[in-house]
Amino acid sequence: MTHCIRPLLLLAFLLSGFALSAQTTYPYNGVYDEPTGFYAFTGATVHVSPERTVENATLTIRNGKVESVTAGGTVPRGAVAVDLTGKHVYPSFIEVYGDYGMPEIEGGGRRSRRDGPQMESNTEGAYAWNQAMRPETDAARLFTIDEKKAKALREAGFGTVSTHHHDGISRGSAAVVTLAEDSDNEVLLKRNAAHHLSFDKGSSGQDYPNSRMGTIALLRQTYLDADWYGKKSREETNLSLEAWQNLQSLPQIFAVDSWQDALRADKVGDEFGKQYIIRGSGDEYQRLEPLKASGATFILPLDFPETYDVSDPFAADLVSLAQLRHWERAPGNVAAVDSAGIPFVLTADGLEKPTDLHEAMRKAIKAGAAPDRVLAALTTGPAQLLGISDRVGTLEKGKLANFIVTDKDPFTEKATIYQNWVQGRAFELKDLDNLDLADAYDITVGADRFVGEVSGEPGSRKMKISPAGDTTSTEVNFSESGGVLTLRFRPGKEGGFYRINATPQGEGYTGSGRGPDGRLVTFSATPRPASDGTREDDKKKKEESEEDRKPYASRLTYPNIAYGLPGHPTTRKVLFRNATVWTNEEDGILQETDVLIENGKISRVGKSLSAAGAEIIDATGMHLTSGIIDEHSHIALLDVNEGTQSSTAEVRMADVVDAVDENIYRQLAGGVTTSQLLHGSANPIGGQSAIFKLRWGATPEEMMFQGADPFIKFALGENVKQSNWGDANRIRYPQTRMGVEQIFENYFSRAAEYGRAKQAGEDVRRDLELEALLEILNDERFITAHSYQQGEINMLMELAERHDFRVNTFTHILEGYKVADKMAEHGAAGSTFSDWWAYKFEVNEAIPYNGALMHEQGVLTGFNSDDAEMARRLNQEAAKAVLFGGVSEEEAWKFVTLNPAKMLHIDDRVGSIKAGKDADLVLWNDHPMSIYARAERTYIDGKEYFNRTENESRREAMLQERNALIQASLDDKNKGGKTQTPRGNSRRLLHCNSENH
Repeated sequence: MTHCIRPLLLLAFLLSGFALSAQTTYPYNGVYDEPTGFYAFTGATVHVSPERTVENATLTIRNGKVESVTAGGTVPRGAVAVDLTGKHVYPSFIEVYGDYGMPEIEGGGRRSRRDGPQMESNTEGAYAWNQAMRPETDAARLFTIDEKKAKALREAGFGTVSTHHHDGISRGSAAVVTLAEDSDNEVLLKRNAAHHLSFDKGSSGQDYPNSRMGTIALLRQTYLDADWYGKKSREETNLSLEAWQNLQSLPQIFAVDSWQDALRADKVGDEFGKQYIIRGSGDEYQRLEPLKASGATFILPLDFPETYDVSDPFAADLVSLAQLRHWERAPGNVAAVDSAGIPFVLTADGLEKPTDLHEAMRKAIKAGAAPDRVLAALTTGPAQLLGISDRVGTLEKGKLANFIVTDKDPFTEKATIYQNWVQGRAFELKDLDNLDLADAYDITVGADRFVGEVSGEPGSRKMKISPAGDTTSTEVNFSESGGVLTLRFRPGKEGGFYRINATPQGEGYTGSGRGPDGRLVTFSATPRPASDGTREDDKKKKEESEEDRKPYASRLTYPNIAYGLPGHPTTRKVLFRNATVWTNEEDGILQETDVLIENGKISRVGKSLSAAGAEIIDATGMHLTSGIIDEHSHIALLDVNEGTQSSTAEVRMADVVDAVDENIYRQLAGGVTTSQLLHGSANPIGGQSAIFKLRWGATPEEMMFQGADPFIKFALGENVKQSNWGDANRIRYPQTRMGVEQIFENYFSRAAEYGRAKQAGEDVRRDLELEALLEILNDERFITAHSYQQGEINMLMELAERHDFRVNTFTHILEGYKVADKMAEHGAAGSTFSDWWAYKFEVNEAIPYNGALMHEQGVLTGFNSDDAEMARRLNQEAAKAVLFGGVSEEEAWKFVTLNPAKMLHIDDRVGSIKAGKDADLVLWNDHPMSIYARAERTYIDGKEYFNRTENESRREAMLQERNALIQASLDDKNKGGKTQTPRGNSRRLLHCNSENH
């Protein structure tokens, strides 16, 4: 241990000369005396950059900038020498995602239904139509120095911050500032450092958008509008679009809430030629490959979840396996991202207070992150990302003198930051001359022996002392300053005090003072060894090192929730032998038949087949069918309704597919292999649907049914009018059923005009909403219409015929039996419920014979779920067509397989068992429409996504994993870890009329 007395830094200012290079345009009131700030810091270990460290270095700075770093250099003439022997010097950290100096966010955000809708922006001026788009926000204009927040950031080691207003979808430009406290002019390093975006509309009270898909549509339309606005002579002025255009050359930083959001943002960026920098969510480790493929640099947060308090065994049941897994693995996210070769930087954003950064980064390092990579992620990485690496990030010549002084390596040890220098100005956080005390000492005072124990941080340390061999201790009043240790203590409850002064001597201290009787006594203190011959802190490090080597108790699966798969399924060559095969083709139901699948397709169907290298499955007594297809589903979606406008044809359900919805797996267990994910019924013209295969463990994009025709959801009836929402909501048109027809008429007329203008080569603003509707008129997109009553069904068919297109499918259609003949003539299919009725007024005349009667009239008929639970037993729903109406078993089975495939125009690929079709198959243990039937195996594209036997063994493994994680949680709590109250994260099941929150 090295100790020395250092000069007061105040002298450095008094002895400095003048600095002409520090002149500003501001006048000076009084005698001008600007110090040069010429210093030489000697004896420290200077970490010039993550790649370069200089031992016993001399760091010189002048005029707020670094002049040199040399090993063992001499102090230049005229420089104030500052002895930092035994200390470490690092470049100050750079916060790349801050809000320092920004005004508070005002506004109520989302409005409740009782407030009524806000249809238009309330932002005054020639700005964007939507107040969540704020590209004109200029952080440099908003910035003011906040001394309290600056102090907190400096204490964490930051010297520079990229700050922006965290409000809205487009949040405008960021400004880079230092944490000095001079003037706003001097601390502002860079204006327009980056353009910030998010999926959060922020304080905007405007209704649109109220969903993630609406936000994405608004972003896409803004890109198109800004491009169009910039290319033509305009009849309007839009300051927001002008600002948007000016920001496009800057780094584009996009904040997301999950790894899926990162892929959603990247998809938008790819469409418009933008490579976003992603402010991540901390769960990137769950999907490293697609995130790496995005090409994005990630800004990783360090706000790891606190330990769940699972002491109460029943409260512990609220915590999901996914939550426990994330608690354990979140600190390893940085290491995982780095190992995958994904570029990253770090942010303190999200932490309760900036100084929590140090414990968090040590957790990340303990979980495998390399210390030099963490240093780079807080210094050189942010500097390069923001285009300020010529000014900050390292301690190279010519850069700002932004650095911190610590007693040890803060990345691996609990270090003290003594000073943070910003632009060559010192901010003292702890007394630089505080002594480096050990945890415990053997103390001799005269002839008496004591044991002293030290706790706390430098500047706020406490000491207890007890007679050798005695456990009774008393507090010591002591101070440390200028290299001198001053102590005052009374060994027992009675008697006088010892008063001691001591100075460093080797590893300990020696000195003298007065005893209780006033006589002179000698004093010595020697660091106390641990019982195994090592220092206590060394022993502690050893224990921590051994703990570091413990493997994860959790598993990483795809998705990383309960019943996630350990790896992605592979295409298999499988021969099913001796099954009852429901072909849905002319061959009908074949007994004791073999089916061979290979390369993801059905290869052969016949008797006594053989195939070299195939997995043989004895299906004797079992039934093999094509996978169930649900024409109307809302599973695996973040949102279901963008119901804020009469038409939201521009939104896409594919943008909000949620690949980690456990209902995907549950429905695989019920034999479902394909679903159409529909928009809800909150408006007459809803959003574009997504047809996807239930490829459990894949990304949302990988789940899409490639090559399928595009569809869109329309809606009729009570839901779309919103007229029963109360007086405050009688604003949005339409409020009546006849108004619904006028909406359709108006929008199709506009779409037709839009198409004529495009075809004529006119300079038409590209409109995503009208483009989707034009595709309907051109038979390129097809309608699935939410419907109940016969009058509205007739209305929509007649309107379609006036505009020369056909309604593809009426879904729900519980009065379809009344108009089945007209539907058959029009060419519309009917996707209905098996036996729902009387659950609201407009379905009071529904009957369970509806499906059979439509089928009898020649309508292509199917049964859908519109419900996550019902979809798990659509096989039994099909049986109700046999019960109610006498439909044959073979035809009833088609209600949930081949007929929905035909409705979705994918029957050339799925819906039946025929050579050349996709190997989407289900093996049942019994007649597929029996209440006793269970799906034993479910295949999609020849890959097995559900196996009931493996499901049972996986359940036992999950119980063991869960218990291991609970034990780890209890152990962490026992060691003093911060805890949080268990809270469940159960999924809200979505339906047609679900409102977004």
